[in-house]
Amino acid sequence: MSFLIDSSIMVTSQVFFFGFGWLFFMRQLFKDYEVRQYVVQVIFSVTFAFSCTMFELIIFEILGVLSSSSRYFHWKLNLCVILLILVFMVPFYIGYFIVSTIRLLHRQRLLFSCGLWLTFMYFFWKLGDPFPILSPKHGILSIEQLISRVGVIGVTLMALLSGFGAVNCPYTYMSYFLRNVTDTDILVLERRLLQTMDMIISKKKRIAMARRNLFQKGDLNNKPSGFWGMIKSVTTSAPGSENLTLIQQEVDALEELSRQLFLETVDLYATKERIEYSKTFKGKYFNFLGYFFSIYCVWKIFMATINIVFDRVGKTDPVTRGIEITVNYLGIQFDFFYAISSSKSSNVIVLLLAQIMGMYFVSSVLLIRMSMPLEYRTIITEVLGELQFNFYHRWFDVIFLVSALSSILFLYLAHKQAPEKHMTP
Repeated sequence: MSFLIDSSIMVTSQVFFFGFGWLFFMRQLFKDYEVRQYVVQVIFSVTFAFSCTMFELIIFEILGVLSSSSRYFHWKLNLCVILLILVFMVPFYIGYFIVSTIRLLHRQRLLFSCGLWLTFMYFFWKLGDPFPILSPKHGILSIEQLISRVGVIGVTLMALLSGFGAVNCPYTYMSYFLRNVTDTDILVLERRLLQTMDMIISKKKRIAMARRNLFQKGDLNNKPSGFWGMIKSVTTSAPGSENLTLIQQEVDALEELSRQLFLETVDLYATKERIEYSKTFKGKYFNFLGYFFSIYCVWKIFMATINIVFDRVGKTDPVTRGIEITVNYLGIQFDFFYAISSSKSSNVIVLLLAQIMGMYFVSSVLLIRMSMPLEYRTIITEVLGELQFNFYHRWFDVIFLVSALSSILFLYLAHKQAPEKHMTP
């Protein structure tokens, strides 16, 4: 009877998470696009539900909610389902939708989808060879074999996002890094843009009038036929007439300059809005958070370096882990989704997001386990099996350090070049 009650609690929470994931998907993540495949929505929502369930089970482990046998059963069931989705279902459907967009392969899309999935499985399996992630006694399709490889990908992804987020968050929200942009700067750049556009229009008029003059003189009607005649007409000009090729090259250069000036103008407007936003109460609050995360970033880089040099495993508390996740979401915008998605690629992008999300959450469980006291991690250790947990923590520190230092270098160069770019005449 106790098992049925515990199972009903878990099923109810999973239904709630599934519904929340469905609403988030339709109203926030994919609100501007039409998803024609309900299987994509279902996979995304199921992945979201079981990912949230893993964190729910961690909370239940700490609070002692449900019986130990029920928690063990649902841990096992949850991991089996999430691994089935991440290793078998999502990669297959990604390949299926990719093949479906190719007309030549449309009739045999199922066969080619299986081929792509087998290719993924080969590289996924070979991924475990260079890493000391488990003992050789585990079976081919055991939970340990699958979760160890998922863990490598997920921990790498988490470390990359955390490293970039830890650096990008203070850079984004601290007013210290904002360039001083005035209305005069924007006005000067807009005038340059308008002058460039006027020059483009003027030169295009010259090209149009030159062609009209050539046509009126009969040059266009009497020009040599064939390929070489066309080349000669483009590269040469009659005496006293405009050199159309040279003018067209100037137009192309001016159009490229106009694009750059337009992007710089948009960037100045965005910076000016950030300056105005930093003066509000909310802006000052995020500015304070920027200083806080700057201290966190320096501390995290220092501790990651210490862990790597002395080959030790850092014990990260849940608060710090929550900070890392928060930094990730504060520092990374999801505009890329709207920039690259289309009616043909939308399903593939959603499935890739589901794959990343699932691996991210599975890896979080691997890393959070070290932060839990011994009496709370017993069932998690039994379910995960004999994994080399210390390796994942060291791997996280290495990738985090590389990501953070690379982000610092990239943002420094971008911040240094931005003023110079706007100062060029």
